[in-house]
Amino acid sequence: MQFVLEYAPIILFFVAYKLKDIYFATGIAIGASIAAIGYAYFVQKKVSAMQWLSLAIIIVFGGATLFLHDETFIKWKPSALYATLALTLLSGKLFFRRDWIAVLFKQANIIAPAGVWTLITWSWIVFFTGMAALNGYVATYFSLDAWVNFKVWWAMGIFFAFTIANVLYLSRYIQEPDPVQPKDASAGDRV
Repeated sequence: MQFVLEYAPIILFFVAYKLKDIYFATGIAIGASIAAIGYAYFVQKKVSAMQWLSLAIIIVFGGATLFLHDETFIKWKPSALYATLALTLLSGKLFFRRDWIAVLFKQANIIAPAGVWTLITWSWIVFFTGMAALNGYVATYFSLDAWVNFKVWWAMGIFFAFTIANVLYLSRYIQEPDPVQPKDASAGDRV
């Protein structure tokens, strides 16, 4: 369900763009993002910081696109998100001495040494910085159609591939949860 919540707005954006235009698609993306946050908040009772950040950025950049009737803002929205994520991880590492990416992976029972988390954190910082630059390049030098296809298919594919590479690398550090210890039935019989 988490996958659907995070990627439905992107897919709906793509479909709406193909059906009508960038402004209709932007409105759909904003509405779908708000609906996804609403579902996460009211049904799952949990909204991640990443979801809130993504919502804020789509509202600001998408809103500017609709208000000013200028596609430039929505085209730069992914770069803004990637750069914000890179800066967040960088500030965590440099100023707080924390590998915030470790918090996400620890929820999946991945317990790795500090050096591994440092490597993973820096790799995500470089990745997000590269994706921000790549999106900016495509947004600037390619047509709107090419950018939409890049955003939906290429960027999402690159993101999945990078995430899978990280998970495969970290798979050796997966900790199995402790099994529930059964009660000793004979202990209750000794009264």
